Amino acid sequence: MNRRELHSKLSVVTSKLFLEKGHVAFVDVFMALGYLAPKEYANWRMKRVPYLEQVIATNLGTISFIMKTVKKNCRDGNCRESWTGYKSWGKGKKEVLRFSKSGEDFIERTYATHFLKPDNNSRELKKGQFENS
Repeated sequence: MNRRELHSKLSVVTSKLFLEKGHVAFVDVFMALGYLAPKEYANWRMKRVPYLEQVIATNLGTISFIMKTVKKNCRDGNCRESWTGYKSWGKGKKEVLRFSKSGEDFIERTYATHFLKPDNNSRELKKGQFENS
């Protein structure tokens, strides 16, 4: 799949994730594109895999392109960014999981960012305020 095809497919995938889950997470995008198998995701969450990039079935250039495109599209759509901590599943001590081989803080924070729909409803109003109808 070339970059143009991938870009158009990302629009469909992110729209579908917003409808289904109300947010977009990079792990969900990789699973929806078929680059990350649910079994491999579970293995990473169970700490059987040292870092997520090891089980994503594409190269780092494509991973980077996907992440930059999703981030740009979500920012253009005024989505809110929310950091989400990923901890291991299973028995024993819950440890913070690694996404990248390098473990660089910026890369780790980027992978762990979820994009939330812009909040356009009345929840933004302070208590006691009412919308003008």
